[in-house]
Amino acid sequence: MGKATGFMEINRETPEERDVQERIRDYKELYLPFSNEKLQEQAARCMDCGVPFCHSGCSLNNIIPQWNDWVYRGRWDLAVETMHRTNNFPEFTGRVCPAPCESSCVVAINREPVSIREIERVIAEEGWKRGLIVPVPPRKKTGKRVVIVGSGPAGLAAAQQLARLGHDCTVLEKNEQAGGLLRFGIPDFKLDKSVIDRRLGQLVAEGVTIRTGVTAGRDPTFAQLRRDYDALLLCGGSEVPRDLPLPGRELRGIHFAMDFLTQQNRRIAGSPLGQGPEIVATGKHVVVVGGGDTGSDCVGTSVRQGALSVTQIELLPKPPAARAPETPWPLWPYQLRTSSSHREGCTRLWSIQSKGFTGESGQVRQLECVRLLWEQKVDGGQLTMKEAPESSFSLKADLVLLAMGFVHPERGGLLQDVALDSRGNVVIDKNHMTSVAGVFAAGDMATGQSLVLKAIAGGRSAARGVDAWLRQEANV
Repeated sequence: MGKATGFMEINRETPEERDVQERIRDYKELYLPFSNEKLQEQAARCMDCGVPFCHSGCSLNNIIPQWNDWVYRGRWDLAVETMHRTNNFPEFTGRVCPAPCESSCVVAINREPVSIREIERVIAEEGWKRGLIVPVPPRKKTGKRVVIVGSGPAGLAAAQQLARLGHDCTVLEKNEQAGGLLRFGIPDFKLDKSVIDRRLGQLVAEGVTIRTGVTAGRDPTFAQLRRDYDALLLCGGSEVPRDLPLPGRELRGIHFAMDFLTQQNRRIAGSPLGQGPEIVATGKHVVVVGGGDTGSDCVGTSVRQGALSVTQIELLPKPPAARAPETPWPLWPYQLRTSSSHREGCTRLWSIQSKGFTGESGQVRQLECVRLLWEQKVDGGQLTMKEAPESSFSLKADLVLLAMGFVHPERGGLLQDVALDSRGNVVIDKNHMTSVAGVFAAGDMATGQSLVLKAIAGGRSAARGVDAWLRQEANV
């Protein structure tokens, strides 16, 4: 590395967040500018570790030490080129990825890890600013036609890879704009949608055709897609949310988190909100059920909408403040994580089980809860839970947002003819082909809900499988 002792001499530093009282009044991105000089210092903290364990934490196998070295040396051109060898959309992952690479950074054994995610984001932004990220159209066309259903990170990554290999690639999206979860599920204060539009422009310039407002599986049908294209790639995501079927679930004011987040993103974009009642937190006591990232996004959005109070509850016990002994380096650590949304105003409760909803005049007003006691089995087995005696209590709840994850893709339509596993996900082989020849799947539709970086990795891998199959078919 350019500065072998940098990790001992320089402390970790990341961009400061905008003032809370300022940022909760808008939906602009959270962080203040971070100078390139400071970023080069942070890149200098990447040590000459010999075996870069950051690779083990990254599903994309990003060449992290190499791009850190290029940043330290001021070679932005080479940093951008190195990054794009493995990641089509580093400006996405540089904003929304939880950075498992940092948890497995060798420096993190006894110091703060290298600021990998921020370095990744800035390399991408410098690439755009300096004109280093440009369309890369294919040198030669194959004459093969591929259709991809779903324009989330998996579908877009696969589309770009396949277009660059010379295939005519069409992406079908049921919504009015492309981007999938990136556009409709992630709040603008975490990912400004102009960042997506900028990258979509590159894909279109490379020959990718994007058709929105198309409900694949209904019109066109599965049979029509198979007939009209040489290969079909399913990247529709895992969209069926986990429900909470408790007494009182029928009351008004109980909604799935993604419906709430999608409406707000459409509101900001000036788009129609879609079917169903309008969901707003303004002047309401909000309870978010689920302690993950989606729940955190609901917290930040509710605060910006002017909720009277926001409470987030989690079934599991409160994690420790530091890395738990059972998840030693370089594993993803089990520990307490506090997001920017939590710092904006939120009550967080752990070891809470929901028991039912109560209300008046058909509107929810309270969430009935009980506290849990968690016990570790003597033999080190799984934690077991039981209700704490006389621990029942109620939370004010004019709006309840269910953020407990997703169970499987939507069935029927495109999936009625392909094999599904026991969890309801699409079964694929090592080349991402489904049980139907010429039909492939990638992203959350095949793996279950996961991270954006894993979806991109899945899309890239599926593109290789599709390309290999098309070329094999052409040689028959």
